[in-house]
Amino acid sequence: MDPSLESRTDEELATAVARNNHDAFGVLMDRYQAKLLRYGRRFLPDPDRAEDAVAEAFLKAYENIKSFDAARRFSPWLYRIAHNTFLDALRRGRREPLALDLDALVAHPSYERDTESEDDAREARELVERGLARLPERYREVLVLYYLESLSYQEIADVLQVPLGTVGVRLARARAALKKGIGDRHHEP
Repeated sequence: MDPSLESRTDEELATAVARNNHDAFGVLMDRYQAKLLRYGRRFLPDPDRAEDAVAEAFLKAYENIKSFDAARRFSPWLYRIAHNTFLDALRRGRREPLALDLDALVAHPSYERDTESEDDAREARELVERGLARLPERYREVLVLYYLESLSYQEIADVLQVPLGTVGVRLARARAALKKGIGDRHHEP
């Protein structure tokens, strides 16, 4: 493999792949394999199904690389393909809830918590988990993309194929619904 490929941007690599440089696609796979697998496991908790879906997403990306617009960012384009592949896998199999890394969400600076012990932290994670489980999928996925995948509003809009304003609205509603759900559950006897 050409060592100069490592220093190229994702967009430059995608252009190289479109020109039949297969090594460039290997570099892209190395860069995104772990990220897409982590993202896929939030849709498909079964590791084998998640790995299969990620492989399928990479295959689709490779087959459609010539449709990639190098003037845009590569990661939202790839995440969109992966997102659709994961949803297809869910439709093909039995419906499973999105699996979220709740430690990452609870530890996020914007999630305010007042915990002084391990028990309090565990209880907070359980409350968040129950709150997330009750959220509609469109709210859960925007939380996953923003907090756990660290995508920008524009990148989320590209992945979900919704207007930029919709991302902000869904994120605000998701936060409010999660906060309300956690508050309601926290005060139950």
